[in-house]
Amino acid sequence: MTLKVNPAAKALIFDLDGTLSDSLPVHVATWNLVGEKYGFDFDPQIIYEMTGMPTIEFARRIVTQYKLSTDPQELVRMKQQAFWKMAHLLEPIDEVFEIVRQTYGKLPMSVGTGAGRKSAMVQLETLDILKYFDHVVSADDVTKHKPEPETFLECARLMGVEPQFCQVFEDGDLGIEAAQKAGMMVTDVRPFINYGEWAHS
Repeated sequence: MTLKVNPAAKALIFDLDGTLSDSLPVHVATWNLVGEKYGFDFDPQIIYEMTGMPTIEFARRIVTQYKLSTDPQELVRMKQQAFWKMAHLLEPIDEVFEIVRQTYGKLPMSVGTGAGRKSAMVQLETLDILKYFDHVVSADDVTKHKPEPETFLECARLMGVEPQFCQVFEDGDLGIEAAQKAGMMVTDVRPFINYGEWAHS
């Protein structure tokens, strides 16, 4: 069983974390570092539930869940800096990247991510895959994040392709919902990927 491009697709949109970039172990490790400083044991289930949302939403959830008296923005700052330092540990998800390689030069392709622009660029540049994409739409480029469709609709607008002709590759429930709301073809990549010990539950 392999991932395939829908014959009707005129453009492709890829989520980043957990779809193009095997970043979940690094995200867990960096949240653990934050937890060590602020005195909580990070629950990885939070990542699976909230994949696709910007980091500030994770921070707000953590402040509430662990009853912290810390400004969520401070958690975001520490988390992001730790993530950027550990970016060299990132690996591409080969099963998805093979689609990118095969489609490059044939169809326009974009990245639609809940990550901030700097974190998205750090990942794409570290993995040496930025060159394959015509556009990157990050959490900083929209006001309504996944599960709202704005991220993917902005990708379609930038590529000049009607939403119904865009195929989205996603690993998060919120992103899949966003793609469906956008009226796009959507492929859940999770059944095709071996995530190892960090498998989605």
